[in-house]
Amino acid sequence: MTIRNWFKFFLNAMLIGGVITGVFGLFIRWDDAFAKYFEAGQWGEFFAAFAFMIVMGFTVSVIAQMGYFAYLTIHQMGVNIFRTLTLWNWVQLLIIVIVIFDLIMFRFRPNAETTGQIWLYTILLAVLIITAIVVAITKANMTKKHTLISALFFMIVVSTLEWLPVLMVRAENVDTWVTLLLFPILAVNAYQLLALPKYNAKSDEDRLKLEARRKARKETAAVKTK
Repeated sequence: MTIRNWFKFFLNAMLIGGVITGVFGLFIRWDDAFAKYFEAGQWGEFFAAFAFMIVMGFTVSVIAQMGYFAYLTIHQMGVNIFRTLTLWNWVQLLIIVIVIFDLIMFRFRPNAETTGQIWLYTILLAVLIITAIVVAITKANMTKKHTLISALFFMIVVSTLEWLPVLMVRAENVDTWVTLLLFPILAVNAYQLLALPKYNAKSDEDRLKLEARRKARKETAAVKTK
């Protein structure tokens, strides 16, 4: 990917993370972060809280982008280590099962002290899995069918690793942060998975155009020297 296209890719991912976190934050963290300022008419503090949500989304986006490019390296290493994509896919499926089991038994279950929390974590798990399946199927339809497992692995395992720091926090109202940060992680990861091929193709086109311009300049210079 060219620097120019990478910069566009980076900025778009950041905007997605910021907008998703800001908008969802208004609803998910209204009682904790916005209601008191809205009721008191403290608009400066209100918009400062909203800006904080957007900055948080930018941060999540950067983490998600680091996770994506790390996964691209790990995926290639996995294929090389296990020699065949089929065997690597089976390993990825096993890791997906382990990660989901870990989420349920060691992340959600210890925190689910009330019926409301049980339902919350059940819904969040369903959002993670359903989003991953939809994105993976879309990716497979866009490219080749063997990308299905890899896309599913990325959307579940890597997204969970990026989500893990907030899942490990033990603090008051942490459930609102656990809920909020899942959405920008999934949105940015889905965008990266589905949009990167377009930017790679555009980079190839840009390189061809650049080579054509260089060739034309050389031909022009050669004609002038004659």
